[in-house]
Amino acid sequence: MLATILTLLVSLLPANKIVNPVIPSDYSDPDVIAVDGEYWMTSSSFNCVPGLQILHSTDLVNWEIVGAALPHGIDDCRLPGEARPDAPEHGGGVFAPSLRYHDGRFWIFWGDPGRGIFQVNTTDPRGEWSKPVLVLEAKGIIDTCPLWDDDGRVYLFHAWAGSRVGYNSVLSACELSSDCTKVISSTVMVFNGLETGNTTVEGAKAYKRNGWYYIMAPAGGVATGWQLVMRSRNVWGPYEWRNVLDEGTSGVHGPHQGGWIDDTDGNSWFMHFEDKGAWGRVVHLQKLVWKDDWCVIGNDPDGDGCGQPETSLPIPQLGKKPVKADASAKDHGVSALAMATDFNGVEIPLNWQWQAAPQFNWYMTNPAEGSLRLNCLKVQDGWRNLWDSPNIILEKVAGPGSCLQAKLHFCPSAKGDRAGLTVMGIDYATLEMVYDGKEITLQQRRCVNAEAGGEEEILFEHPLKGTVSQSSIDMAASHPWAPVERRACFDVYVRVSFSEGNSTGRKAPDCICSFEYSEDGKKWKSTGVTFKAREGKWIGAKAGFFSIAQIKRNNGGYLLIQ
Repeated sequence: MLATILTLLVSLLPANKIVNPVIPSDYSDPDVIAVDGEYWMTSSSFNCVPGLQILHSTDLVNWEIVGAALPHGIDDCRLPGEARPDAPEHGGGVFAPSLRYHDGRFWIFWGDPGRGIFQVNTTDPRGEWSKPVLVLEAKGIIDTCPLWDDDGRVYLFHAWAGSRVGYNSVLSACELSSDCTKVISSTVMVFNGLETGNTTVEGAKAYKRNGWYYIMAPAGGVATGWQLVMRSRNVWGPYEWRNVLDEGTSGVHGPHQGGWIDDTDGNSWFMHFEDKGAWGRVVHLQKLVWKDDWCVIGNDPDGDGCGQPETSLPIPQLGKKPVKADASAKDHGVSALAMATDFNGVEIPLNWQWQAAPQFNWYMTNPAEGSLRLNCLKVQDGWRNLWDSPNIILEKVAGPGSCLQAKLHFCPSAKGDRAGLTVMGIDYATLEMVYDGKEITLQQRRCVNAEAGGEEEILFEHPLKGTVSQSSIDMAASHPWAPVERRACFDVYVRVSFSEGNSTGRKAPDCICSFEYSEDGKKWKSTGVTFKAREGKWIGAKAGFFSIAQIKRNNGGYLLIQ
């Protein structure tokens, strides 16, 4: 009922209004810049691969994924001698990146709390980025942001992870070499949140305007926090501060970190995230205005200098950049809200990410048939559940009303082979095919507290009929003297739909997942069991596919996804 009411209210809004969130999907800690009438964004990717997805827009409202700055994720950033673990590093890796443009180059800096400060750069954000540069090896540094000053010096602002260093709510700065490859000064404390009543200060973004140095940073935590702006005439401080955005009466809980941007007409905007639980950290767009060299974000009905988020606002009227006559396919990306499979090319579409850096033997694309093959890989020693499986390919949930649907072709090889659809998080659910060595069953499973090693339970079962592949029949006929395996394969259509459930207090509405299947692609049947998704480690729930085995075997099983 709530979703129906919200849909009706949205339909009644004037056509020249936009509704927040502008990206109702999980792009945590967004940072955004403007370059020659185009807008670029990146966000935290943590352990997901490819990492540092690059988003592009011409209107600040509609966004496409056009590339990834970290194609191999954390694997590109391992320290010398560091071993690659068998299981995904949930919640590790890329924290709160900053995206900047300076002297013809695009730069991304981020802090990995287990490794240090990294940066990558390029002249073409859609293309290949440099290999990650370890600017400083140090544990506990997060949320980094560079600032190029008028005299050519470069400074880096950052926060601290209390879990690694024993304190947080402190912002620090240091100076970088001119090529941004190393730190060349001591670390200077520029703001102490605890002394000002601002807990959990993090996510610093640094700017310079009218001779003032500015730091924009959230405080108070992702679910209950607010936005601070600090300013000083000296890069090292002291900084005075104001609260410029909080929840107010908006119902947007803890408007959290983001970035300031000026459009082509000189208007200022602020893009930030809101933590919506299993729905992810969704992205909002707010107006930003300057008065007496202080900014106010959102709507400020009482004029006290602290705004609150607006749930709808006029569509930005921006000058459009002319389309190049020689625009090629690489100039176009995939919608930031895409949930289709679309495995029609040589490369996997940009909306898909793995739980860890993929290996060559995990998958094969098949553009001729428009499918992706996932091989049934033996689970590693100590495997507890799918939380431990690196070879799962996933995409972000694109808000209420979204759906993921696919045709699955499963060819098992040995008892224990499993493959299918999953909604992953700390709790997860599957709609999968399971082979017991003789027969195959379609099952819906659920695992609660997967991170802690929770066990799966079967909620629904339905037997499937397989078909012996024609190739194995032909092979047996043409080689009657040889032992030829007559392998049966199984086809089933699956889909999962996402809808809003109840919300209590300050909690986001539940993310309710409804699973259906079809054996002919026409008549769909519900499993009759819904699943309440949960977020992952610092990320929203994600949906996708897996294919695993209990034993390693030559000519093993596989799953084709169309």
